[in-house]
Amino acid sequence: MRLNSFDALYELHKNLKSLLDLRSDELQADEAKSGPRDILVCGGTGCHSAQSAEIITALREKIADAGLEDIKVVQTGCFGFCAQGPIVKVQPENIFYVQVKMEDLDEIVNSHLIGGKAVERLLYTDPRTKEKQKHYLDMDFYKKQRRVALHNCGIIDPECIDEAIANGGYLAIAKVLSGMTQDDVINEITASGLRGRGGAGFPTGRKWSFTKTSEGSEKYFICNADEGDPGAFMDRSLLEGDPHGILEGMMIGGYAIGADTGIIYIRAEYPLAVYRLETAIAQAREYGLLGKNILGTDFDFDVQISLGAGAFVCGEETALIRSLEGNRGEPTRKPPFPAESGYRGKPSNVNNVETLANVASIILKGADWYSRIGTESSKGTKVFALAGKVNNIGLVEVPMGTTLREIIFEIGGGIEGNKKFKAVQTGGPSGGVITEVNLDTPIDFESLKAIGSMMGSGGMIVMDEDNDMVEIAKFYLEFTMDESCGKCTPCRVGTKRIYEMLETLIEQKGDLETLEKLDALCRTIRETALCALGQTAPNPVLSTMKYFPEEYERYAKHEVNKAYAINPEKCIGCTKCARSCPVSCISGKVKEVHVIDESKCIACGACFTACPFQAIVKP
Repeated sequence: MRLNSFDALYELHKNLKSLLDLRSDELQADEAKSGPRDILVCGGTGCHSAQSAEIITALREKIADAGLEDIKVVQTGCFGFCAQGPIVKVQPENIFYVQVKMEDLDEIVNSHLIGGKAVERLLYTDPRTKEKQKHYLDMDFYKKQRRVALHNCGIIDPECIDEAIANGGYLAIAKVLSGMTQDDVINEITASGLRGRGGAGFPTGRKWSFTKTSEGSEKYFICNADEGDPGAFMDRSLLEGDPHGILEGMMIGGYAIGADTGIIYIRAEYPLAVYRLETAIAQAREYGLLGKNILGTDFDFDVQISLGAGAFVCGEETALIRSLEGNRGEPTRKPPFPAESGYRGKPSNVNNVETLANVASIILKGADWYSRIGTESSKGTKVFALAGKVNNIGLVEVPMGTTLREIIFEIGGGIEGNKKFKAVQTGGPSGGVITEVNLDTPIDFESLKAIGSMMGSGGMIVMDEDNDMVEIAKFYLEFTMDESCGKCTPCRVGTKRIYEMLETLIEQKGDLETLEKLDALCRTIRETALCALGQTAPNPVLSTMKYFPEEYERYAKHEVNKAYAINPEKCIGCTKCARSCPVSCISGKVKEVHVIDESKCIACGACFTACPFQAIVKP
């Protein structure tokens, strides 16, 4: 089917809109026992790894066997509450089941779908109140969220273009092509205040304007899907849950700058996202929404996918462009900027996935609507991957200006195991730690920068009292050292030297002079490295040295005990700890108290995990 006009698209949208009627959160018919239902099952990568694809297949078979013809099982994108997956949501009752397993399906079908009674044991339990909650809107995790970029994730089947159109997909590009000039589009995006969500926060409208005014008839619009921060999965979830939304954002951007070719640069480690993008592109071409004469106009635009090898540095736009051209992924000096000379030497615009996920909504609802969300300098919402020592791990989208305290202790449900909060790392390996003193800092570009961290792409790793901050810094430095492209000496050599100094400290072979050298080297690299990867690589070290100097000093003075110990009052001599120890530093006979040789202990924690009696004492 080819949509050759605006009227054809609008008519299709009107006819398909009823597809999503049962998924409205406003229905909440708790006692519904019969009639049409949609069962939404998370189909993101995290839930796929926990058998959600098999759950979908089995659920369809069981429903068919029960003769429940009015019930449709729909694979969606990520619901966001990743730690609780696989998630199964039953509409119109709006019942939210968590951590569903294959063996739970018979009870869902028989008790709920046939008997009309929710399966209580599969409902979410609030970690603070210990109460069961049926509806996801009652959960602290969702209460303060506002989904703009993620508005389709968990609602539509990402592999079905009809569902995307039913929920407003491609109506924004139709609005653009039916009456907006290139400048109109750029002005609307500029007025909205949308800034790049890849980390730098550069105003999107200005970026488009630079490329549009650059000389040349051949231009490229590039989507940066090379998400590489440890613990970050925002872009992956957007691509898996709403690929058509990203394509539409690229189309609008392509029109605005005068490009007829779009390129999605995505890491090959995202096979599900790649598959769904390929599916979406094929479907959009079939409907005439990509290709020549889109919706009967003279606008031509098509999209191709380029797979990256997973180099972190290729998240930087000039390194990404070099990789696209078949060269080694290394950053280049600017100017010239990609807007002047980018892919194949032609004017090129690069935006990341989350930035593009906001574009269609801005065009449809207006710049004023979007600019009313957020803060004065940071408009709209931001998606974060909340992970680490927090109860509610998952994908979070909140208005800019929401505080760290709200995200961690309200949306995140507080620290796991009721332990004490210690720090949160924002901005991934390029960011820094934020301590309890700054928990009430509003999340926006300027506020985070002011306290020594950064927004980054949106990774947010929470740490508790047990985390060793020198070890944390070493973890991030190992990552940036491995990911350095090697082009400039400060990054290639400097990050390795920082890592070696941290190793020296942790092995308690350093001294106070080592700390002075470490600080000086970090500041030198920050001033002299070629690109943002090298310039920001020292941030985790500098921020942890600033906020936790005593931990560095303890290592420098050789006062750290890294060995585990055994509590003789709890040890029953089961030998499980000894059998799990990789360096054989635990001795003791069966049914006798065991002992750890602290001089040999490598603090791997294997014994702590293996002991069923909580007899192992952490260092």
